Amino acid sequence: MNIEKLTKNAISLLKNLIETQSFSSEEENTAKLIEAWFLENEIPFKRTKNNIWATNKHFDKSKPTLLLNSHHDTVKPNSAYTNDPLKAIVEDGKLYGLGSNDAGGCLVSLIATFTNFYAQENLKYNLVIVASAEEESSGPDGLNSMLSIIPHIDVAIVGEPTLMNLAVAEKGLVVFDAVVEGTPSHAAHPNNNNSIYNTIEVLQWFKDFKFEKTSEALGDVKMTVTQINAGKQHNVVPAHVDLVLDVRVNDAYSNQEIADLLQEKSPCTKITPRSLRLNSSSISTEHDLVKAGIEMGRETYGSPTLSDQSVLTCQSLKLGPGDSTRSHSANEFIYLAEIEEGIKIYVELLNRVIV
Repeated sequence: MNIEKLTKNAISLLKNLIETQSFSSEEENTAKLIEAWFLENEIPFKRTKNNIWATNKHFDKSKPTLLLNSHHDTVKPNSAYTNDPLKAIVEDGKLYGLGSNDAGGCLVSLIATFTNFYAQENLKYNLVIVASAEEESSGPDGLNSMLSIIPHIDVAIVGEPTLMNLAVAEKGLVVFDAVVEGTPSHAAHPNNNNSIYNTIEVLQWFKDFKFEKTSEALGDVKMTVTQINAGKQHNVVPAHVDLVLDVRVNDAYSNQEIADLLQEKSPCTKITPRSLRLNSSSISTEHDLVKAGIEMGRETYGSPTLSDQSVLTCQSLKLGPGDSTRSHSANEFIYLAEIEEGIKIYVELLNRVIV
């Protein structure tokens, strides 16, 4: 199948995906659409829950394996939508609809690319594609659940909107629950240990604290207090204030190191990470994929946003059509030309590296 026909079919698949609800953990019907693509193209595949995966025809265990991955789940639509989020609308070269940019355009472009290379012989790398579920919710039945099922992966391309530039590193994420304590009392009585007032200094500490190690690709660790909860009625000073912190971790620290530092240094009575599994990720700028991308004129950068790269232990490159700033926005869209360009760049990149 030529690239033009693959591209046309990929855009048709994306329109169908947009018009099929696929909130995280509810991807059953979009999984069926992806199954239909593989059936139509006579590519054997497997389904594990809502994850669809396949390997190239001439898979050879003696060769390294390249994973192509993107997700088919979506967030729930932004309340500011004026279009129907579950309707694929094309206007002025833009394809509107929920999941069009994040990450439907990437997914169908990678599926088309995999289809292009599926039957080719004598590739330097095996190919595995996983159209994964539960990326948006970091759920238990997404790509993380597939790593013990699919063949061992040596390197990965994760499809997320990067304007087809090379995200050679990505920040990890640790969410913390923290507690600021005080003395509970009646509001009418003196209290020099008011938990809410104690929180003022704690918030200032979090605002001012700097992690020492920076990263060439990802810059500094970014820590943000995102939630505060305290009190149940106007005349009672609460015993404690609950905080939530969002910490975006660069590749100079492990998630465990971040947790150890905050537990040692923070002024909170208690600070507990919800999970340490969403790690930072990167790929060497000397890897053939990166060098080939640079030769093709693509720029490199470090990404502050989280993707399924966080569950991979191998080197991984984030690369895909679309613009990350459109993700989760009202009236989300992707340019049709971005999908066309994305497939061409994916195919050229792999031609340079695996053929």
